[in-house]
Amino acid sequence: MKTLTAKEEEIMGYFWEKGPLFVKQLLEFYDEPRPHFNTLSTIVRGLEEKGFLSHEAFGNTYQYYAVVSRDDFKKKTLKGVISKYFNNSYLGAVSSLVKEEDISLEELKELIREVEKAHK
Repeated sequence: MKTLTAKEEEIMGYFWEKGPLFVKQLLEFYDEPRPHFNTLSTIVRGLEEKGFLSHEAFGNTYQYYAVVSRDDFKKKTLKGVISKYFNNSYLGAVSSLVKEEDISLEELKELIREVEKAHK
């Protein structure tokens, strides 16, 4: 799965939350000054080229919809980070969180319980 820019991820968030949308509808989610219609349209078409969106034609306009779920995106993104920064080691990723004190002892115990439960 390809990576997304911050703006692409923001736009995908609207599709994940709201469902199928026309580009014109996307504009309504932005405060003034809103991005230009053509700017959003270009980003949406790019998301379609990357395989995140598809569309249905309604006359001469398109309604776009997500073809990648938020959960699938999160899983693939996490796997990518662990691969890139932790040499495919989930233990290395968790160890880093423990060392930086970003995960508490209770959270770590809960994680162990979840792993044990998944392997039973």
